Amino acid sequence: MHFPSLPRYVALGLLSTLLAVNGHPRASSSTPALASGLVPRATVCNGHSELCDRTFGNVTFVGAHDSYAIGVNNVATNQDQSITQQLNDGIRMLQMQAHNSSGVIRLCHTSCSLFDGGSLQDYLTTVKKWLDANPNEVLSLLIVNSDNLPPANYDTVFKAVGLDTVSYAPSSSTIAQTGWPTLGTLINSGTRLLTFLDNAADITVVPYLMDEFSNIWETEFDVTDPTFDCNVNRTHSTDPSTQMFLINHFLDTLLLGQPIPFVAQLNVTNAATGAGSLGAQVATCESTQGRPPNFMLVDFYEFGGGSVFQVAADINGVTYAPATPVATPASTSTATSSGISVSTSSLSGAKITSSSPIITFLLPVASAMIGAFLII
Repeated sequence: MHFPSLPRYVALGLLSTLLAVNGHPRASSSTPALASGLVPRATVCNGHSELCDRTFGNVTFVGAHDSYAIGVNNVATNQDQSITQQLNDGIRMLQMQAHNSSGVIRLCHTSCSLFDGGSLQDYLTTVKKWLDANPNEVLSLLIVNSDNLPPANYDTVFKAVGLDTVSYAPSSSTIAQTGWPTLGTLINSGTRLLTFLDNAADITVVPYLMDEFSNIWETEFDVTDPTFDCNVNRTHSTDPSTQMFLINHFLDTLLLGQPIPFVAQLNVTNAATGAGSLGAQVATCESTQGRPPNFMLVDFYEFGGGSVFQVAADINGVTYAPATPVATPASTSTATSSGISVSTSSLSGAKITSSSPIITFLLPVASAMIGAFLII
């Protein structure tokens, strides 16, 4: 193709547009920025060139269960690395519980009296900073809307930190597993953040806050049986086979009848192979559902030395070769025999209400028992 009368940079811009429209291969990563704001298309997506042409619904991502609940020696925590470290190591779905605390959305575990992980705004500020520093990454947020807050409340926070402008907004409230855009498209369009609410989402009010269970089904959670099935547990769809799906692969044990993370078993639970492992549950899903999960939520993801990311890489057909090893479990290197240690490097205002993990855990349980007694 020849443009004899046009300056070279204009011709390049027109050629790039024509190639994109006609589905030609991406421009080389060495292609210079083009005129009129045109930029080269992404050639590496979420660390792998092979994933750029894969749809969002045809990729498997590792997620951090209760990503904000960070600490050691505390039964109310599920992670021990900062949000930034989680993302740097390869976490690509951040799950969280949001609560209304005196008009402020805070990230709390079951109750803000049990574990207060700071405000949603502080958390999302960290996420925005990481996204800005990593322009070729697609990230998902899964928000448990514990107090059924309207989506407009979340919209205010997203806009305050600038995440609304980088959020994907679908044209329909329900998208089939095969109908999502490619990672390359999400990156090229600058809408690399996909956010799901477990309830109250309404894309006619806030277009980029999607309803989880209209698009994703989940397996059972708070599991104490290490065999981990792959049965549909929660969904809004009459045909879950058309949806993406998420496995809750975190093993609990019971303390005074309440589920808490089974930390002693983490190296087995997070392993790529073996009975009770993440790899074993994926194999169960492939057998019973005919395909692997799209999202795998885990506790203390770094136990296993990166095994959870190896499982995802195997599913995605790419090589897991991180530039640096994943973080060392803080719960084995900084734990103390008494009291608790809470990491707040990624959040502002994270707090625990008691220095004793047992007392901390029992606070909401005791409150519930007292409340029930008063009602009776």
